Amino acid sequence: MKNIDVKGKIIEKSETREVYSRYGYNVHRVSYAKISDDSGSINLILWNEQIDLISVGNEVHVENGYVSRFRGIDQLNVNK
Repeated sequence: MKNIDVKGKIIEKSETREVYSRYGYNVHRVSYAKISDDSGSINLILWNEQIDLISVGNEVHVENGYVSRFRGIDQLNVNK
């Protein structure tokens, strides 16, 4: 699914971990935050500087996001 706009509250945030880029040259930080609204909840994937902008309890608005599936779990991604 593409072009998704979601407003919700951050109810959970994972620890940050480091991952290597596809080609192994760069290290990136990644975390997820669970965003919830009246229709349910989904993991919001956060990269690098995005991680520091989000805290549990924040109300957020994701514009033009997209949903992908990783290891069988749907996740909301933010376009750059």
